[in-house]
Amino acid sequence: MARIAGVDIPDKKRGEISLTYIFGIGRRSAQQILTKAGVSFDKKVSQWSDDEANAIRNVIGTEYKVEGALKSEVQLSIKRLMDIGCYRGLRHRKGLPVRGQSTKNNARTRKGKRKTVANKKKATK
Repeated sequence: MARIAGVDIPDKKRGEISLTYIFGIGRRSAQQILTKAGVSFDKKVSQWSDDEANAIRNVIGTEYKVEGALKSEVQLSIKRLMDIGCYRGLRHRKGLPVRGQSTKNNARTRKGKRKTVANKKKATK
């Protein structure tokens, strides 16, 4: 396994796919990284030489914000929204969907497990 940006990426997969295991790198940015480093997309990670792996590490280190730095930036952005009290911030604070989804029937991922509220029985006359 090759270790890039603090993540063990799988050896048996193509470089383009295995780079997506790093938080903040998708298919498109993986292709751009490999192009800048001069490595073929189809080459498997186990076939990379040390020079190629170092070139990829350098490109990621200088041009991309990945893993911990990116996660902390995202958290700070969410915290800023909550502090200024905008609509999106309030939705984050309440744990409801942020991007306009309906909450009447679904949204269980965001709302969590169902909490049933029991009805009071009316007193008989």
